[in-house]
Parts: sequence; C-alpha cells; structure tokens
Amino acid sequence: MSDDVQPTVAEVRAAVEAVKAALDRHLEAIENRTGEDDPAVFAAFEELAAAAESYDELLYDTYDEVTPFEVPAGDKLPEYAGPEDPEAISVLIRRDYTIVSPERLFAQARRASEADEVPVGSTVNSAVGVIFGEYEPDEIAQRHKEFGLEEGDSTLWVTAAEPAEAGEWLDAPFEQADPQLVVCRFDVSAVFDDELGVLDPD
Repeated sequence: MSDDVQPTVAEVRAAVEAVKAALDRHLEAIENRTGEDDPAVFAAFEELAAAAESYDELLYDTYDEVTPFEVPAGDKLPEYAGPEDPEAISVLIRRDYTIVSPERLFAQARRASEADEVPVGSTVNSAVGVIFGEYEPDEIAQRHKEFGLEEGDSTLWVTAAEPAEAGEWLDAPFEQADPQLVVCRFDVSAVFDDELGVLDPD
C-alpha cells in the first residue's frame, strides 16, 4: 500500500472481522465436504488466505505490526518421498523484493556503515551488502519499507535432510533442494488476492 494513503483504524477492524468470517466459512466447508477435492473447501481456503494476507498488510501499514500467519502452498509439490522420521531438517527461505526507493536504501546503509565503519559504495549492490550484513533477514522483512523495498512473493520450505558436518554444503547450499523431500511449505503471494477476485468478482 502506498505511503501516501494510510489505512484507517476502521479498515483494519473490518479486515480482522473478514478473517474471522473466513475462518468460520473454511471450517464449515470442511465439516460439510463432499469429497477429497471438494471445490467449496478450495474456495474457502483461498478466501481465508486472501483475508489473512489483507489483514496482515493493513496491520503493518497502520500499527507497524505483523501476524504469524503464512499461507501454505497447497498441493503444488510432488508427493513426499522422504523418511517419516528424518534425522535432520533444512529450512530454505526465499523472499523477493523490488527496490522502489534507492534513496531510502542508501540512507539506511549509510546509517549502518557509520555505526560499524563499513564503507558504502555508490551502487545498489554495495548498499544491499551493507544492509544484509547489518540486519537479520527477518528484521528486513518486517521493516522492508524503511529500506526502500517492496515485498514480492516469499516461500519457506522445510525439507528432510541427512545430518551434515560443519561447512559440508557451503560451496553449493541449494543444490539438494529436492521438492520430494519437502516436509511442509508456506507461501505468501499477492496471487492469492487475484484468485479471490476471480472467485468473487464483487
């Protein structure tokens, strides 16, 4: 949402009421499902996902707070082929951002470099290096607007893994990201809002 048009308290309250209503409809659809691929359950799931996403965004814009909700990816992954009781797990995270305000990015990088005496170059790459070297990725995700970033899609995979020795996979950390070993996955994307619009044009 634009920095120039901030949501009202009433809009945030309406959004949380929409989440509550969507939760009730989702549970009702599950309780009355007619089969494994009941379209009513799918539609209720998509509505709940979109309502939670909208509330999370309004909550952040108004109060600078976030919820613990993340939208699961559904049935997009192949059937799990890993062990039922893995000895270890790997957590793989991807978050995409668009750089919408390089000025904010450079300003934050200069602040961080002054504190740690890390030089800031004249490129976006150098500023990004300073920012991600100074702040934890979760903090950047929560404060992305302060860094001149706009959130894109994000995904988190938890995969079954073999116990690894220190430094064993650092040369190729994402080489073994096997979708068939994903224990659970959570996605956040504006596409859920678009799909809700298709289900309910009004």
